[in-house]
Amino acid sequence: MTLTTGKYDVPATHIATVITTLEMTAPTMGPGLPFPDGFSARKEDLSVEAFRALFRKVGTPWLWTSSLTAPDAELAAILTDPNVDYWVIYQDQDAIGLVELDFREEGACELLLFGLVAEATGQGLGRPMMALAQTEAFTRNITRFHVCTCHLDSPQALPFYLKAGFTPIKRTVEVFADPRLSGHHSLDTAPHVPCLT
Repeated sequence: MTLTTGKYDVPATHIATVITTLEMTAPTMGPGLPFPDGFSARKEDLSVEAFRALFRKVGTPWLWTSSLTAPDAELAAILTDPNVDYWVIYQDQDAIGLVELDFREEGACELLLFGLVAEATGQGLGRPMMALAQTEAFTRNITRFHVCTCHLDSPQALPFYLKAGFTPIKRTVEVFADPRLSGHHSLDTAPHVPCLT
């Protein structure tokens, strides 16, 4: 369905967001950009429980919900798929960020997750994380590296992706059930998105 010009009512139990899809066809950052002292990235195999804990830790302020509502078996299948890579960002031994690269579409890689806990932002980690993501993505035989962000994400996300060399190609409107009303997040989560009930 294509929306026409106008306003559309969204049920009080739901949230609407505008998603911007961006892509690049070649890396714009060189490999090996070092992380600041005390920070590192490790490619890891994650259990459902470990992944959900880090997903919640990083994504709660932005109402990340998909991996909290996905059935365990479905999430486990993704986590063990050889075409999906997980890089965990550490401050010393504390997991503070996540980069998820999905190669399941032939010839492409989607940057599915890219984020840090709020306390770690502003410490010079974004560029090394993106250099890592681009390097790992383009080591495979791909012609397209793409990412989606929405207005529920950090306001820094879209400008960061543009500065990193992505080009916006599409906008989509998504409407979904408010995860605070289902108990997946507490009612006081993401106060920048008012809860209407």
